[in-house]
Amino acid sequence: MIVRRLKEILGTKREVKAPNGNWTSRRFLLKDDQVGFSLHDTLIHAGTETYIWYKYHLEAVYCVAGNGEIEDIETGEIHPISDGTLYFLNKHEKHYLRATETMRMICVFNPPLTGEEVHNKEGFYEINSEES
Repeated sequence: MIVRRLKEILGTKREVKAPNGNWTSRRFLLKDDQVGFSLHDTLIHAGTETYIWYKYHLEAVYCVAGNGEIEDIETGEIHPISDGTLYFLNKHEKHYLRATETMRMICVFNPPLTGEEVHNKEGFYEINSEES
């Protein structure tokens, strides 16, 4: 059984901050936990816009606080996000994530993240051959 508390993650290597300051990801479950996915409690900071493209990962995101929007770059569709909204990037959609106020998101990734990933210049997390 794995039991973790947010207060135990804060300030450790499991709390990863975007180099540009747009988000903070508190990583509860990672690849080393060997559960087949990773689970994150992520803050998308107010007033930010982040370009994201998960080329190698599927991601489900459930908003539990805050407001913002996600824009599908290919279709131009914009979907509002608020407490109680879920979105799933099942087709590796390139998108912009914008926060009008800080959003708290519960995120699940498959394959699981190793823990130290940040988006590269193309908007995705790198993956090595043993993870694919």
